[in-house]
Amino acid sequence: MKLSGAVLFFAGLALAGCQTGPASTDLIRLDRAQGSEQNIASLSAVIAANPQDPEGYNVRGSAYGRAGDFRRALDDFNRAIQLNPRLYQAYANRALVYRNMGKPSEAVNDYNTALQINPNYDVALIGRGNIYRQAGRTNEAFNDFNKAIQQETTDGRAWHNRGLIYQLRGQHAQAIEDFSKAISLSPSSPEPYNGRGVSYVALNDDDNAFADFNHAIELNDKLAESWANQALVYERKGDMARAYKSYSHAVRLDPNYKPAQDGAARTRGNSGT
Repeated sequence: MKLSGAVLFFAGLALAGCQTGPASTDLIRLDRAQGSEQNIASLSAVIAANPQDPEGYNVRGSAYGRAGDFRRALDDFNRAIQLNPRLYQAYANRALVYRNMGKPSEAVNDYNTALQINPNYDVALIGRGNIYRQAGRTNEAFNDFNKAIQQETTDGRAWHNRGLIYQLRGQHAQAIEDFSKAISLSPSSPEPYNGRGVSYVALNDDDNAFADFNHAIELNDKLAESWANQALVYERKGDMARAYKSYSHAVRLDPNYKPAQDGAARTRGNSGT
């Protein structure tokens, strides 16, 4: 089966690229060290010695969140807010837990409260912007990311996510600039490499795209998106055997990842397998 030109190739690749980032750059990543029983026990000892200090609950709540214990995390953030209703960091932390729990409305409410207290808090701007972006409210999302950048945030997610919106708008030169800035701030994160690679493909710069996708795989070889993106460059080059192999690997990593499913189906017949 032959594809009908670069537009179809990029349509698939854009889908792969635009599915990066939302979850992977803003959701809680489980962290065994921060969420360990020993760490939480030491934080609990601090709280026992200073039970009226909201910061202790805020820090332990973050540790519970890293451990995936969202119920206890919420309890701690609620207590921190009860002790200090103007602790904007606790609202933003609780918002992230709500987002992980699939409660975006509650998350936005908390981000709004954090920003009412501190309008320049980059964590809340980026967090709220991500929820807006996933909801298709791209102009509001862009404004949040833009404001965080204007506040000179050092959080690469602001540039990465604004880059995704530029990409969605077809402004690939601006997207590449933003992804490059995100990479300079977070060089160990594979997501902006995938994002930049997608925009390179849109500009028919397959060599730079391929380098970015390969580097994303080097940083984390467990992301289906990276393998599917690599496969699409192989497919553009007509190397269906390698394309099918990479698509198939992506499907094994994430059986529900549609760009990988579709790519494997497209290349199977021409892969020699």
